[in-house]
Amino acid sequence: MEVEVVSTGTAGGIDRPVSVVLVDDHKMFVQSMARLLAAQSDIAVVALAGDAAGAMDAVREHHPDVVLMDNRLPDGRGTDVAARIRDAYPETKVVMLTADEDEVVLLAAVEAGCAGYVTKIGSIEDVHAAILAAAAGEVVMTPAMLGRLLPMVRRQPQEEGPKLSERELEVLGLLAEGMSNSAISERLFLSTHTVRNHVHAILSKLGAHSKLEAVSLAVRRGVIRFPISDR
Repeated sequence: MEVEVVSTGTAGGIDRPVSVVLVDDHKMFVQSMARLLAAQSDIAVVALAGDAAGAMDAVREHHPDVVLMDNRLPDGRGTDVAARIRDAYPETKVVMLTADEDEVVLLAAVEAGCAGYVTKIGSIEDVHAAILAAAAGEVVMTPAMLGRLLPMVRRQPQEEGPKLSERELEVLGLLAEGMSNSAISERLFLSTHTVRNHVHAILSKLGAHSKLEAVSLAVRRGVIRFPISDR
């Protein structure tokens, strides 16, 4: 199931609309979501899919900026599809679309490399903002939920953590608090360009595809501890 939607405008610091693939097996829901998002000038819905296989086909064909995906699919779990997308198309950000805030599902999404999540009970404005945030590389999760999830990450102390600089560790700690690049810039009195460079270095050293995955990997490998105040 696919639909092409042409949109104009810019978003997330790029000079074109953010391209999006929507994945949900409820046809009426996903079509309604597509129409609402198509009305946004900075969003271009390039494909719809109703299952895991269709999601992979759509990503393979369109290379979208963002995939907004339900976890409950007829032929698999969205978190498993997210991990496959992460490995095959690391530039594509995946945001899980959930009916509730099941911490087990959300933790699986974090460990699969997702940029975050958005609930179905939220507004279209919430979904719009989540897509733009994911496209910009931000964490799509509230600091409160992040604080609940990170202590659940399984520590694997046998893995040797990567060597991060003191500044990179400082930036990583603020990412773990759910802060955006601009907020970190203000906190540390650094330019946003410098913060972006530190974030890029952190993701590269950790082998992560999103800020959320970087924080999860850092906690798992003992690079940082949670709560952050205990470092």
